[in-house]
Amino acid sequence: MVSLIPIPTRRLAVLALASSIVIVALDSGWGFLAVNAGLVLLAMVDGLAATRPDRVGIARQVPDVVVLGAEDDITWDVTNPTGRRLRVAFADELAPSLQAASRRGRVTVPAHDAVEVATAIRPRRRGRFEISVLTVRVQGPLGLASRQGSRRQPAVLRVYPPFRSRDEAELRINRARILEVGLRSAQGRGGGTEFDQLREYSVDDEFRRIDWSATARAGKAIVRTYRAERNQTVISLLDNGRIMAGRVDGVPRIEHAMDAVMMLTAVSTRLGDRAGLVLFDREVRSVVAPGHGRDQLGRVTEAMYAVDPVLAESDYLGAFAATLARFRRRAMLVLFTDLVEQAVGETLLPALPLISRSHVVVVAAVQDPDVLRWALTTPTDAAGAYRKAAAVSALDERRRATARLRGLGATVVDAPPGRLAPLLADAYLKVKAVGRL
Repeated sequence: MVSLIPIPTRRLAVLALASSIVIVALDSGWGFLAVNAGLVLLAMVDGLAATRPDRVGIARQVPDVVVLGAEDDITWDVTNPTGRRLRVAFADELAPSLQAASRRGRVTVPAHDAVEVATAIRPRRRGRFEISVLTVRVQGPLGLASRQGSRRQPAVLRVYPPFRSRDEAELRINRARILEVGLRSAQGRGGGTEFDQLREYSVDDEFRRIDWSATARAGKAIVRTYRAERNQTVISLLDNGRIMAGRVDGVPRIEHAMDAVMMLTAVSTRLGDRAGLVLFDREVRSVVAPGHGRDQLGRVTEAMYAVDPVLAESDYLGAFAATLARFRRRAMLVLFTDLVEQAVGETLLPALPLISRSHVVVVAAVQDPDVLRWALTTPTDAAGAYRKAAAVSALDERRRATARLRGLGATVVDAPPGRLAPLLADAYLKVKAVGRL
């Protein structure tokens, strides 16, 4: 859409001011009116002589994915199809949370040429950003007025959650591959659960690994070696309900959970297992079928990057039932939630037996370091005393909720920010090494 009314420029304002000063100094009232009327007429003609904004080509280049907190560029290629130089200004529809260095550009484009304009962005909020309206303004030949128009140029920018535990994931993958059993504390060779091969006994082998039939045939001691089983299934159940909206270490709990989901997916798929995702709150929002391909981490991240916690109670029973309907094979189910005693007692515990009978269940939660600090701080005033009492009570409730979950056979990983993902990966490796799956 192109505006029919010319837009005055800064040059016109400066020219009008200068002429007004001169005319006032000459004390000519009629001259003031005549000069300003002439300027207005000249600006109208200049604006109408300007190239139509829709003739100017502007191609926006937006990265497909930017990681939260990382820096990337958005570029605009401005093309002049005319035979004279054009002065072009434009403004794009960039959300404030993208923290663009600028969402505007002003360039002079030679005849039949193109100029590239770029701006850096550093998003401070993850999610899906739809960029659509681009406003373009082209100055007239005299630079006194411009023609302006808006156009729709849809583009989508996705901001993914940061994978802060990537280095920790690589460390555990390398250790698991070196030890062949996926357990950091494993001793000796051949401590897995899936038969690998027969070989001659060595002093480092366990006596119980000797295969007596093979030993009798070979006339020397032969042992069985094992490796960690592959093609097992790990499903992350990510709670997107009210309790995951609480902030820990400056960000919502769900942000810490997403990092742990990505680490668990990366470690399990790289070790030959299949990883999947069920994202839920009062209903199941998204399901990623288990897989172990190179793109599985990307599929899981894509399914959860744009969600925000729903301020409602989560339906654990419905989520567990949907999970069992889709995944009947025995699996390790990792529930990412919070250990709020009321929520655990009223909704999670009654639903937990549905999945704990036939699956390995792990409950993962992130601790709030502020609560622990308040509980350990000696109060100096009444407000501090109340805060300490509330913190001690909250920690007691958390311990009771943990005990009740463990009483039903669940493994609980309750860790501070930055430690949840690594400890959860260790729990997965331990379960894998001892053959619980």
